[in-house]
Amino acid sequence: MIEPTGVERDAVVTSLGTMVYYRLIDQPWPDLPPTTSAKPTLLFFHGFGGGSSAYEWSKVYPAFGPEYRVLAPDLLGWGRSDHPERDYQPQDYIQSLQEFIEQTCSEPPWVVASSLVAALTIRAAITRPELFRGLILSTPTGLSDFGEDYRRNLFAQIVGIPVLDKVIYRTGIANRNGILSFLENRQFAQANRIFPEIVEAYLASATQANAEYAALSFVRGDLCFDLAQFIPQLTTPTAIFWGERSQFTPPAQGRRLASLNPRAIKAFVELPDVGLTPQLELPAVTIGLLRQFLALLQADSH
Repeated sequence: MIEPTGVERDAVVTSLGTMVYYRLIDQPWPDLPPTTSAKPTLLFFHGFGGGSSAYEWSKVYPAFGPEYRVLAPDLLGWGRSDHPERDYQPQDYIQSLQEFIEQTCSEPPWVVASSLVAALTIRAAITRPELFRGLILSTPTGLSDFGEDYRRNLFAQIVGIPVLDKVIYRTGIANRNGILSFLENRQFAQANRIFPEIVEAYLASATQANAEYAALSFVRGDLCFDLAQFIPQLTTPTAIFWGERSQFTPPAQGRRLASLNPRAIKAFVELPDVGLTPQLELPAVTIGLLRQFLALLQADSH
């Protein structure tokens, strides 16, 4: 796995397994005076996909070290965390996100999350609002929103065939060509923004023992749901940003989701010429946007 400079690895034990997480121990700017007051916590939750891990936010979260206590976990089934042999369901991740916060945060944190995990974070905040101070979400989608059923997708149905599913994972996902093809054709808007390090980081996560269980649960659609049924219940202050060229769910659908709860969702920003992961494709832009959203949500909470 590839980690930024100044990061230390730690772990917590949840009811479904051990979650590894990364925390900043050194500021990137060591000549700055140390902060005397306790820092608020800022969590970064990565999305799902072949080879996903906390690396997804590693070009962004070091920038927040001077002002925040920054934590970025590998979710269960991904990266260095445990890979239980199970068919994962939404409640597995809702529960593990809540347990992670309970064990690592003495005060409600700010949470940044991506794609389907961002949608699961919304559900976690609905059932346990006291755990969350505010949400900043990149492309939050349940992938079956407004009555659409992701599982009707032909590829999802093929991957649902036992034995064949693991063959597809090994030959089409968990190798350098498969990862590069997905990044170029589905995740990034501009292929020239995909550096070799990104491919290597995804490959290292995708080839961990039992990595196929979580990945195949995602590809089959086991983790998908209709976010439109849940988002009106959200009370946690939230800001959303969405890549203009997101392949799975277009920004128009994101705006439709946001319109279901204008009281909680304080901002919606569409980023031009970027795909599903602005945090990897345009990290500097993402850092600036996160700073604006944090200032907006903090001002709104006063």
